[in-house]
Amino acid sequence: MLTKRIVPCLDVHNRVVTKGVKFQNNVEIGDPIEMAVAYSDGGCDELVFYDITASAERRPIDIEMVRDVAKAVQIPFAVGGGISELADMYRVLDAGAEKVSVNSLAVRSPQIIADGAKAFGSQCIVLGMDPVAHNDRERFPSGYEVTTQGFRTRTGMDALEWARRAEGLGVGEIVVNSVDADGTRDGFELTLTGMIAREVRIPVVASGGAGTPQHLADVFLKARADAAIIASMVHTGDYTIAVIKQELDQAGVPIRRHW
Repeated sequence: MLTKRIVPCLDVHNRVVTKGVKFQNNVEIGDPIEMAVAYSDGGCDELVFYDITASAERRPIDIEMVRDVAKAVQIPFAVGGGISELADMYRVLDAGAEKVSVNSLAVRSPQIIADGAKAFGSQCIVLGMDPVAHNDRERFPSGYEVTTQGFRTRTGMDALEWARRAEGLGVGEIVVNSVDADGTRDGFELTLTGMIAREVRIPVVASGGAGTPQHLADVFLKARADAAIIASMVHTGDYTIAVIKQELDQAGVPIRRHW
């Protein structure tokens, strides 16, 4: 079994890391560069940065911040938010990011996935998906609807169907960020994450709800996620990357050791 990746997420607004619950009531936490260095030195495998209002505000991502992160850390990192065209992907990758995450743009213009994969390679293109549970199984067979614009817009798209389609277009990785679990620290959404992981042949990343190392063990062992995004549990200082990895190792989860 391949080693599982631990990926701290930094939601950035006006060059400050923030965190909310279910995409609301965000509070400021700290400097993204300082936090990136701390998590990198602490043993995380990758990082992801989301400019959480760039798409809704229709403005480009902060490229200078991307360059500063690239200078400060030696591990791979992904960037999302404010990507509106292929040229934006190029600027982000040229600034030092290893991956570009598309969400709202991919829903509006799915061809961007194919174009990005062709131009930069599938390994550089990540689909960010914000699903919310839905009771109408006729419209949404998986039980989940895709949302965009930070849960502001319902798309009418079934989450599993969208995952399959994105894989066919050439996306290299799918992040399943549960709107219902986001920031709650009550555990990852295992049902949809597992459903998608079983249906696609590309890495699936679980996001939203991590509160304890056991939550990560569950999403790795039960839902077969390839990576897990964490935020609140490390932002608050309740856990360190080292402690999380030690507990995962004891639970039988294959991880990259940093101790």
